[in-house]
Amino acid sequence: MSQTLHPMLNIAIKAARAAGAIINRASLDIERLQVVSKSHNDFVTEVDKAAEDVIIATVLEAYPGHGILAEESGRTHGAKDSDFVWIIDPLDGTTNFIHGLPVYAVSIALAFRGQVQQAVVYDPSRNDLFYASRGKGAYLNDRRIRVSKRTRMLEALIGTGFPFRKGDNFQRYMKMFEDVMVQCAGLRRPGAASLDLCYVAAGFYDGFFETGLSPWDIAAGSLIITEAGGLVGNFTGEPDFMYQREIVAGTPRIYGQLVKTLAPYTRVITDEASALDGAGADDEGESDAEDDALIASLQEVEDAAQAAKLAAANGEDKPKRTRITAAAKAAEDRGDKDAAPF
Repeated sequence: MSQTLHPMLNIAIKAARAAGAIINRASLDIERLQVVSKSHNDFVTEVDKAAEDVIIATVLEAYPGHGILAEESGRTHGAKDSDFVWIIDPLDGTTNFIHGLPVYAVSIALAFRGQVQQAVVYDPSRNDLFYASRGKGAYLNDRRIRVSKRTRMLEALIGTGFPFRKGDNFQRYMKMFEDVMVQCAGLRRPGAASLDLCYVAAGFYDGFFETGLSPWDIAAGSLIITEAGGLVGNFTGEPDFMYQREIVAGTPRIYGQLVKTLAPYTRVITDEASALDGAGADDEGESDAEDDALIASLQEVEDAAQAAKLAAANGEDKPKRTRITAAAKAAEDRGDKDAAPF
């Protein structure tokens, strides 16, 4: 790589490549994998766990005082009260992986006080490395990437994810898909959200939306998109998407049109799914319930931090909710350059 990278980003890249090596070796003999079902259509293998272990070991060797939020082990490792938290998905697209479909990735992000500062998404089957540091742009391997210049939904290619968990409201999903599909050139669902977000950043897609995602699915990709000139938010266009189980991203113009279409569906699908899961819970639903509890606790911490920050800045008791626009993002980026010690 020709450009000088931040030391923490270098550690993330080192960890992602180490995990990718484990995944590539395992992909040569998939039939021998031991697969466990966390919940309906949600799988984990010993490869997920081995990849996560090597990522955590690499990170904590360099930064033993940092916190860890990982898909398989949660907050078990690392410091619990650190301002620095590494958000890790060791193998995004496990279902694709165990079927031999080469669409999966390693996703690693570093957040400082709730704001993602460094991001890596590594596609080991193609040896494609997407990465970004806040304020420094987004890259694919050694090439700077930007979101596409398309502005019309009729010409846009949109990425998404289909429902797969027990209790998901398929009829409402289909209505949402229909509302988007009739407006765009096509919908795609490869099955790895971290890569989908990077494809928006690289201009392969013009937009992306999905519900039911966790922080480790989207943390790295969200920074890569914004550093590539795109926008990311929840279905109503607000920036609190990380723990909301819904995300929309795209070029500035396509993003605005997607928000207009998706706003009526905000939180409805995931809320209904949670209610159904709670009414008919069984052993298969335990992992999802644990994830939900963890994400809820993280959201409470994030909300409190944001409320305190905004109240101090505005001299008000309650924070304001703001809609993301291209101008607002540019202003935020200018204001945040000195926010973290990087």
